[in-house]
Amino acid sequence: MDGEPLIILLVEDNPDHAELITRSFEEHRVVNRIFHVADGEAALDYLFQRNAYADPSSCPRPHVILLDLRLPKVDGLEVLKEIKASGELRRIPVVALTTSESERDMTGAYNRHVNSYLVKPVDFDKFGKLMDDLGFYWLAWNRKPPSEADDDEG
Repeated sequence: MDGEPLIILLVEDNPDHAELITRSFEEHRVVNRIFHVADGEAALDYLFQRNAYADPSSCPRPHVILLDLRLPKVDGLEVLKEIKASGELRRIPVVALTTSESERDMTGAYNRHVNSYLVKPVDFDKFGKLMDDLGFYWLAWNRKPPSEADDDEG
């Protein structure tokens, strides 16, 4: 990430899961900033910088989105569809982080261009290891293309 802090948008309606994810990242020093929203409508407002999230200085664009699929107001698959349909958002990696092992959910997520599909382990230690590996992947291994503004495809 070239020394810049990793910004994660966590879209998770279960407060216990959100706390577990946040603590796991903090314990493993994975992320400098996590922005948490609890429903799909808030996620879209944050990403499109509207309503309560209109100020880009307090609601910066994330480097990665962790998206639960079963969300109130707007379903996670619909959020994913809108992200990937947007020219300004589609390059942000989206990781489905869900309890669902359903093939239908997995297929639906990949059909909407999710970048990764991870099932949350029930075991706390395994969950911590998953978060550690996930953070290391995005911080150290993953490479991003230039910004859309630098791209002729745009």
